[in-house]
Amino acid sequence: MTSRNIISYSFLILALVVVQLLFLKNLAVFGQAFGFLYLLGLLVLPSTLRTIPLMILAFFLGLSIDLFFQTLGMHTAAATCFAFFKHIWLKISSPSGSYEESEEPTLSQIGLVRYVSFALPLLFLYSLVFFVADHWGTGTFIAVVSKSFFSSVFTLLLTILVQLLFFKRKRGIS
Repeated sequence: MTSRNIISYSFLILALVVVQLLFLKNLAVFGQAFGFLYLLGLLVLPSTLRTIPLMILAFFLGLSIDLFFQTLGMHTAAATCFAFFKHIWLKISSPSGSYEESEEPTLSQIGLVRYVSFALPLLFLYSLVFFVADHWGTGTFIAVVSKSFFSSVFTLLLTILVQLLFFKRKRGIS
């Protein structure tokens, strides 16, 4: 990864955290769907970034969100779990069982169907870990799964929208 890529990914993650803190902090669609847009920064990091550095980055990213949301490590735990399973799921969800090392798992690089099959389970895992920690001992299983499902779908729609509006598109016919 070049220094230009590092700067652009850092700017992207910082911008997503600012949007998360300013606009999505108190947004809950029908009290069920919460948007975790900052996860887009972890989703689109290139596959050349290995698991341990990704987990460290996710840990500090989740910790910074926890400091502003006052959620006592719930984002940190969920983001670290998300980062741990990202490479495993990327290998499993690839059509041939392997993936391009230089490939970024973005909407324009891998296409809509593959992006959804890659991102949705990871977002659901993140949401499930987050809401299990949030409702520990007080919530029902149905409430946790419901919030996890709707939050992961809402977050997926937000990530697709942001990529369509702000990311570069591939040129040419494909």
